[in-house]
Amino acid sequence: MKKIILFLMVTAIAFAGCKNQSKKATEENTTAEKVEKSAPAPLNTLTDQEKKDGWVLLFDGKTSDGWRGYKKDHFPSGWEVADGTLHCIGSGRGEAGSVDGGDIIYDKKFGNFDLKLDWKISEGGNSGIMYLGQETKDHIWETAPEMQILDNERHPDAKLGKDGNRQAGSLYDLIPAKPQNAKPAGEWNSIEIISYKGTIVHKQNGETVVEYHLWTPEWNKLVADSKFPALNPDWANVATEGYIGLQDHGDDVWFRNIKIKEL
Repeated sequence: MKKIILFLMVTAIAFAGCKNQSKKATEENTTAEKVEKSAPAPLNTLTDQEKKDGWVLLFDGKTSDGWRGYKKDHFPSGWEVADGTLHCIGSGRGEAGSVDGGDIIYDKKFGNFDLKLDWKISEGGNSGIMYLGQETKDHIWETAPEMQILDNERHPDAKLGKDGNRQAGSLYDLIPAKPQNAKPAGEWNSIEIISYKGTIVHKQNGETVVEYHLWTPEWNKLVADSKFPALNPDWANVATEGYIGLQDHGDDVWFRNIKIKEL
């Protein structure tokens, strides 16, 4: 009887040990899976799922392929590809930019799209992301809406305009970004711009900060009350498709993870 009891006790202990080891292995595997899933994707790449969903890289982190100067046939020397970023080299000349600088555009027109990218601005810096732009004027901003990029703490534009409509994430000089959630100069911000049949959405650091509708009476009134009609009387008639542009405003600004999905 004692031998049977002893045998049962040893068997129970062995079973418990195996069960604990199995549980521990399962927990370790689960933890490893969570770490793998939460690990950020390499910069300037697409995941397999993004590729299946139709996303396309506009910048590979190594070359300027696909990009050229606005109304130019080359990639200007005022920009460079450095450390996995598209870098506008600050000239200190404000909107005049560098001698061979100026805004750059991706050499394809887009109409309905979902655009994502990261940007980082230097202290006191100013830049912008244009979309639906045309090459019919001296500057792309004369034909294109702009998502503002700005050091809100230092650049004077943050206090100009109306109700903060020249701060980061805003539809420049027209609609303020609310909530205003831009990170300080020197830190990366993630943005998303969605354009679909005239409905435009700006997202900044995961939050929707601007939404508006092109070609409506409300849009026409909004533009009429801004500075744009004096610069281009036809500015409100934004095209149904156009170029995506990155602005040279004379300050250092960096872009990465630029990708788009046509809708």
